[in-house]
Amino acid sequence: MNFLRKLFNNKESERDNLIRQQPVALSLDDSFVHHFINKGGKFLYCTKIDEVLNNLQRIIAENNWKHIICNDVDLLQLTKKLDITTQSTLKKELPFFTSCEHLIANSGEILFSSNQLGSHKLPVLSENFIVYATTSQLVKNIGEGLTGIKTNFKGNIPTNISSVKNYSITDTTDDFLNYGNNNSKNLYLLLFEDL
Repeated sequence: MNFLRKLFNNKESERDNLIRQQPVALSLDDSFVHHFINKGGKFLYCTKIDEVLNNLQRIIAENNWKHIICNDVDLLQLTKKLDITTQSTLKKELPFFTSCEHLIANSGEILFSSNQLGSHKLPVLSENFIVYATTSQLVKNIGEGLTGIKTNFKGNIPTNISSVKNYSITDTTDDFLNYGNNNSKNLYLLLFEDL
């Protein structure tokens, strides 16, 4: 009897191990959100522009911000509907409301370029970012993101391409490849469903 019990128990544990080892294939948006949240990002999904406005107002109220930086013409139209003062000059002490180039699904990173940052490097900008992005900006990896930038801006490729990799400003992980270039941000993502 013990022999049969051991035989069946071993087969069950082997089957359970095989099930646990199966790779889980997540969609691009699920993969991005999983990695983004694990890195400390704050994610708000929106299906209507009214939801974007409502969530933006809540973020501003939650942090008691009276002024934000916004130099994106389209996003400035959104901020006009809110009770907040906007300015275009980048200052480290004010939160930065911006768009992005791409959302990188396999790492949860957000890719920016000179179109959003100008000539400023990420570490010298505000610790507080509010990013507006659409689901059509999701790409599988950084290579697809760079290819997307090259395709979208044929002949006039933006410079200063960089990404935010960590969304916890208190994280002091030392990576010798990024020494002196800490680009951690307290980041809110307003992801708008456009597909």
